[in-house]
Amino acid sequence: MLPDELKSRKLEEEFIFSASRSSGPGGQNVNKVSTKVELRFSVINTLIFSEKEKALILKKLRNKINKEGELLLVSQDGRSQSENKNLVTEKFYDLIAKALTIPVKRIPTKPSYSSRLKRLDEKKIRSDVKRQRRTGKEPFEP
Repeated sequence: MLPDELKSRKLEEEFIFSASRSSGPGGQNVNKVSTKVELRFSVINTLIFSEKEKALILKKLRNKINKEGELLLVSQDGRSQSENKNLVTEKFYDLIAKALTIPVKRIPTKPSYSSRLKRLDEKKIRSDVKRQRRTGKEPFEP
């Protein structure tokens, strides 16, 4: 699932933002202004995702979800609160999109007959080279 598809679902209505003092860049401004932004999103209580999607999110993002079922994300990289708010929102959409993407199952393949013969020929040549180094008597013939 793409982040743009998620944006069309109007998830922002359920976001809870809080701000606090950041330890990031900003010089003396860091001591005066609350630029660190924390985003909380209740995965359990949302009506936007189906039960199957909720289960996927809870399973894949369990390290970022607290006991109350809230997804917690923090941004303090920017110098302003609005910049950090945009950064944490983008981070949220990327994480959710990645969590809801089901990986394509790999189909195992077999090596072709010619590739197996080529591999065996290369092994034989390598073996001959090493044998020649040992004894020094047998000539090298590819």
